[in-house]
Amino acid sequence: MKAYYRLGLSVSGGPMKRRLMDILACPICKYHPLELTVKKEDEKEVLEGTIRCPKCNIDYPIEDGIPNMLPPEK
Repeated sequence: MKAYYRLGLSVSGGPMKRRLMDILACPICKYHPLELTVKKEDEKEVLEGTIRCPKCNIDYPIEDGIPNMLPPEK
Protein backbone atom coordinates (compact mmCIF):
# COMPACT_ATOMS: atom_id res chain seq x y z
CA MET A 1 0.00 0.00 0.00
CA LYS A 2 2.93 2.34 0.57
CA ALA A 3 3.72 2.34 -3.16
CA TYR A 4 0.34 3.97 -3.86
CA TYR A 5 1.10 6.81 -1.47
CA ARG A 6 4.63 7.29 -2.81
CA LEU A 7 3.20 7.74 -6.29
CA GLY A 8 0.52 10.10 -4.97
CA LEU A 9 -2.27 7.69 -5.88
CA SER A 10 -5.51 7.00 -4.09
CA VAL A 11 -6.33 3.46 -3.03
CA SER A 12 -10.01 4.28 -2.62
CA GLY A 13 -11.07 4.38 -6.26
CA GLY A 14 -9.79 7.89 -6.92
CA PRO A 15 -9.01 9.53 -10.24
CA MET A 16 -7.30 7.57 -13.00
CA LYS A 17 -3.82 9.07 -13.35
CA ARG A 18 -1.56 7.95 -16.20
CA ARG A 19 1.18 7.02 -13.73
CA LEU A 20 -1.16 4.40 -12.24
CA MET A 21 -0.37 2.29 -15.33
CA ASP A 22 3.15 1.77 -13.92
CA ILE A 23 1.77 -0.43 -11.12
CA LEU A 24 -1.47 -1.90 -12.50
CA ALA A 25 -1.59 -5.59 -13.41
CA CYS A 26 -4.43 -7.69 -14.77
CA PRO A 27 -6.63 -8.91 -11.90
CA ILE A 28 -7.11 -12.26 -13.67
CA CYS A 29 -3.67 -13.30 -14.97
CA LYS A 30 -1.46 -10.69 -13.20
CA TYR A 31 0.07 -9.62 -16.55
CA HIS A 32 1.94 -6.31 -16.61
CA PRO A 33 2.12 -3.87 -18.38
CA LEU A 34 -1.45 -3.20 -19.44
CA GLU A 35 -2.44 -1.03 -22.41
CA LEU A 36 -4.19 2.32 -21.95
CA THR A 37 -6.52 3.79 -24.57
CA VAL A 38 -7.64 7.33 -23.77
CA LYS A 39 -10.90 8.71 -25.16
CA LYS A 40 -11.09 11.82 -22.96
CA GLU A 41 -8.70 13.43 -20.48
CA ASP A 42 -7.94 16.71 -18.80
CA GLU A 43 -4.63 18.08 -17.55
CA LYS A 44 -4.73 15.89 -14.41
CA GLU A 45 -6.41 12.58 -15.22
CA VAL A 46 -7.90 10.17 -17.74
CA LEU A 47 -11.67 10.69 -17.74
CA GLU A 48 -12.78 8.05 -20.26
CA GLY A 49 -11.08 5.15 -21.96
CA THR A 50 -10.06 1.54 -21.46
CA ILE A 51 -7.33 -0.47 -19.83
CA ARG A 52 -6.63 -3.66 -21.79
CA CYS A 53 -4.85 -6.84 -20.85
CA PRO A 54 -3.18 -8.06 -24.05
CA LYS A 55 -2.74 -11.54 -22.60
CA CYS A 56 -6.40 -12.10 -21.60
CA ASN A 57 -7.84 -9.76 -24.26
CA ILE A 58 -10.09 -8.18 -21.63
CA ASP A 59 -10.96 -4.47 -21.58
CA TYR A 60 -11.55 -2.65 -18.30
CA PRO A 61 -13.50 0.61 -18.70
CA ILE A 62 -12.56 4.01 -17.33
CA GLU A 63 -15.68 6.12 -16.76
CA ASP A 64 -15.83 9.53 -15.08
CA GLY A 65 -12.14 9.14 -14.23
CA ILE A 66 -12.66 5.86 -12.34
CA PRO A 67 -11.08 2.62 -13.64
CA ASN A 68 -13.25 -0.48 -13.14
CA MET A 69 -10.75 -3.30 -12.67
CA LEU A 70 -13.26 -5.90 -11.51
CA PRO A 71 -12.96 -9.19 -13.43
CA PRO A 72 -15.86 -9.77 -15.83
CA GLU A 73 -18.65 -12.05 -14.68
CA LYS A 74 -18.75 -15.45 -16.33
